[in-house]
Amino acid sequence: MPYYRVVGEIPRKRHVQFRRPDGGLYAEELMGEEGFSSDSSLLYHRHLPTAIVKAEAVEPDGSRRLSPNVPLSPRHLRTQDLPTGGDLVSGRGLIAGNADVRMSYAASEEPSGLYRNSMGDECVYIASGRVRFESTYGVIEAGEGDYVVVPTGTIHRWVPLGRVTAFTIEAAGHIRPPKRYLSTYGQFLEHAPYSERDLRTPQEPLIAEGEEVPVLVRTRGGLTRLIYRDHPFDVVGWDGCLYPYAFNINDFEPIVKRTHAPPPVHQTFEGPNFVICSFCPRPLDFHPDAIPIPYNHHNVDSDELMFYAGGDYTARKGSGIDVGSVSLHPAGFTHGPQPGAVEAVIEAVRQGHTRTSELAVMVDTFRPLDLGPAGLSVEDPAYAWTWAR
Repeated sequence: MPYYRVVGEIPRKRHVQFRRPDGGLYAEELMGEEGFSSDSSLLYHRHLPTAIVKAEAVEPDGSRRLSPNVPLSPRHLRTQDLPTGGDLVSGRGLIAGNADVRMSYAASEEPSGLYRNSMGDECVYIASGRVRFESTYGVIEAGEGDYVVVPTGTIHRWVPLGRVTAFTIEAAGHIRPPKRYLSTYGQFLEHAPYSERDLRTPQEPLIAEGEEVPVLVRTRGGLTRLIYRDHPFDVVGWDGCLYPYAFNINDFEPIVKRTHAPPPVHQTFEGPNFVICSFCPRPLDFHPDAIPIPYNHHNVDSDELMFYAGGDYTARKGSGIDVGSVSLHPAGFTHGPQPGAVEAVIEAVRQGHTRTSELAVMVDTFRPLDLGPAGLSVEDPAYAWTWAR
């Protein structure tokens, strides 16, 4: 992350003796990216973070399998038709993915167990409800519209406060603010659509006690359940530039042009071979002859997956798209507004309509997306032909 944080108790110097009240030493744990050559944080544990007493393989259940998008076509996947069940980890229904990123949807009221994704960072968008995110770094209270970015290897759990729905983006690497928004030294620049003030991080340590605590760990080889001798939430303090944080989509400041602006102006995060964009309510394009709606476009290098989170999708009226829908437009397909939408929005502007209310999260990938079991189970088979009606 671009800026340094200190939470809880830490010694004045790094890697010096730091003793508990009983005289014993706190145990250091360096969480670092890219082999000591990128961002890191130093955490201080009451107990050894290395002390595991058992490791168990977890059998795969097939819910992570992907199927090629064949026949190649646009897709409409209705996550609102998926059942509530499991928790925000075990209940994830895989929508689509590839070797770089996987997108899932979950609807749950149950707290998750302790979990660590050692394959890459996660970005969890809270579509509805409120949840308490607990980790070795502390607590983040999150709610509707929040992105929660979880660094690789962070032990954490999700505790819903009622029913929560979430759209989850799991990377095979790191998820970060786009480089063009940052100075050489990592500060958000003035043209960036959000800043450090918009990010929420843990404010104090979270101390938990327990013995022989299970943690579900995801690696490239599958799932393992590690049993820790002591509870991993025993950190009394940490400092550094690597930590989980929340950013609310309503704090994204859209860039507005006189004519329609392309999706890169909505970019929020970047990952390995993919980007995440936020489409937020904003003033409509204001050139006297503007067509204030997306033009037909043909992305030859990327697949476009859109999660419709809220608002009114004027451009998609008549397609079946609604809040909770996911659309997938693969590379090579021209797509755009539904028939009649262009004239309808021009007339709406004449009648004094000056703003769009759409709210959506888009993931553009630069390798083809395959389809997951959950996505295929709620597909609208008529979607691809809606432009020809």
